[in-house]
Amino acid sequence: MIHDPIPRGDQPALPLFDDEALDIADYLRAEPDADDIHVDETRRQGIAALTLGAVGVVYGDIGTSPIYAFREALRATGTAVPGPPEVLGILSLLIWTLILIVTVKYVFVLLRADNRGEGGILALYTLVRLAAGKRSVPVLLLALGGAALFAGDAAITPAISVLSAVEGLGLILPSLTPVVLPVTLVILVALFMVQRRGTASVAALFGPICIVWFGALAGLGLWHVADQPMVLAAFDPLWGGQFLLDHPGVAFVVLGAVFLAVTGGEALYADLGHFGRRPIMLAWFGLVLPALVLNYLGQGAMVLARPETAADSFFAMTPEAGLPFLVALATAATVIASQAVITGAFSMARGAVQLGFLPRLRIRHTAEGQSGQIYIGAVNWLLLGGIYIGAVNWLLLGGVLWLVLSFGSSSALASAYGIAVTGTMVLTTLLGALYLVRSGRMRAPVAALVVAPVLGVELVFLASNALKIGDGGYVPVIVAAVIGFVMSAWWRGTQAMRARVLKLAIPVTVFVRMMRDSSVSVIPGTAFFLTGDPGIVPSALLHNIKHNRVLHEQTVLLTVETLRMPYATAEERVTVEPLGGCFLRLTLRFGFMETPNVSRAMSHARRAGLKFDVMASTFFLGRRRAVATGQGWELLMDRVYVALSRMAADPTDFYHLPRDRVVELGERVAI
Repeated sequence: MIHDPIPRGDQPALPLFDDEALDIADYLRAEPDADDIHVDETRRQGIAALTLGAVGVVYGDIGTSPIYAFREALRATGTAVPGPPEVLGILSLLIWTLILIVTVKYVFVLLRADNRGEGGILALYTLVRLAAGKRSVPVLLLALGGAALFAGDAAITPAISVLSAVEGLGLILPSLTPVVLPVTLVILVALFMVQRRGTASVAALFGPICIVWFGALAGLGLWHVADQPMVLAAFDPLWGGQFLLDHPGVAFVVLGAVFLAVTGGEALYADLGHFGRRPIMLAWFGLVLPALVLNYLGQGAMVLARPETAADSFFAMTPEAGLPFLVALATAATVIASQAVITGAFSMARGAVQLGFLPRLRIRHTAEGQSGQIYIGAVNWLLLGGIYIGAVNWLLLGGVLWLVLSFGSSSALASAYGIAVTGTMVLTTLLGALYLVRSGRMRAPVAALVVAPVLGVELVFLASNALKIGDGGYVPVIVAAVIGFVMSAWWRGTQAMRARVLKLAIPVTVFVRMMRDSSVSVIPGTAFFLTGDPGIVPSALLHNIKHNRVLHEQTVLLTVETLRMPYATAEERVTVEPLGGCFLRLTLRFGFMETPNVSRAMSHARRAGLKFDVMASTFFLGRRRAVATGQGWELLMDRVYVALSRMAADPTDFYHLPRDRVVELGERVAI
């Protein structure tokens, strides 16, 4: 059978449509899959359209940070009437954090570390694996930690973003304050409910709305900068350094709030494959960075001119008549930001499955021809507030609603926000440093000099956010710990299962020689025996011979491999290898960002020289059921693996096999 994913790179990928009816007609389709014709979208779309899309999708999260970042940093100082030292110091820290973390680290460095055009922490992990040439447990743990922390970030972002925007209702009319939580909950539930339909129908609105949003940020900021032009002095980093020296008691707390300004920075790298490096860079330098800096400067200038506005410096920037428009625009922007991180959670879950960190999950593609438009019900539930890994969309929604109800305000949620983001960024930096060294791009001492400033700053931010563990920072830590434990248990279980199977396995070469003089009856037709290890005989084949005493005149050992590259080329897709006698080996390869369909891929096998009669073909699946046999902690890990394996998607649907041509043979394996 095809094993559940293992982190060797030969693990299975995801289904194209989890509810698609499969039949023999799938074999006869000659046209290539959507994934087979995947090309760099920057060649097919205009650079302007891609830049517009990047503004809406890539920068939706970081674009909503001005709503709360400056306010929370100023509040953390504990100063009743903030003066130039506090305002200019915080503004300087905000500006230089954007420059160092986002511009230098992500835009100038990590966007160039792409895996066939794809980015994100899991893509970076595969680059390190490829460069090292072997699996490293410490590197594996970095990837697991980064993916787990991202899950915590994904649960908090929709909650704090939408809640911070809807809180503006209380400024329009104080009597509306009691409806802030209900309105927030309604918006979030509606957002998650539409995930199943996909975002393609509304994605075209994301860019234009965010253009208006960033324009409003820049316009409001520029308007208020004129009140106190002295805020331009914040470009001098000495103001930030002096503030930290003069306020040692609250410096760490303030830094934790300052880091809120770069939440969403990871999206620049994660969405690299959707838009390409150039559109993301153009959007950042041409619109996003200037708008963010101008807005922060405007908030600072307004607070210096009117200290009473410090309590809600963002919404106080607009005249009373324009407040409803700003609240509506902010709400739309935060919904877009939330959509971006939800989509990112889906993509992260798919990558985790591909790399062997999670069991098979049902993946639904919501836009024809766009592999990135996916829906994973398991992830949706995870973000909503559960633990069951098989219902992502609704678990995600449960978590978000629980956070809103538990914390009640964006200020309270801010304490829980930063630690997940800083943790993910630190781990990304470490993996990036390993890639620079292992790939030979830099020698270790040079890489250390390049990475040290960024890593040092991020570690300081991480330490400052760690102080908020008791104030809500425990939430992403717990989420990350649970997800990390689940992924570790699955990875460990797949390794144990594989080791157990290999002990009892028969090498294919030995088996082929044995069958030459066998008395087993040969019957017409083609049998495909699916296996995750092309070097050993599938258990289904052994059981078929043992119990049925027959062998098909053409017996094909079929392996589905997931490459450590995001997309397989046409040359890599299929390999057909004669093994002797009636045996052949067929290998179908897909990238870890692809969603393979075995039935459709048979057209490639035909072109590669495999001859078979569709109506006389049968697929044999070997089902292995794990049985936990460990003790203590190992027994707990084994039981988690057994439970997860039962939640995995049905392999027939998962690999898109024709349902009326599948025979399953099961066995129990002690791990």
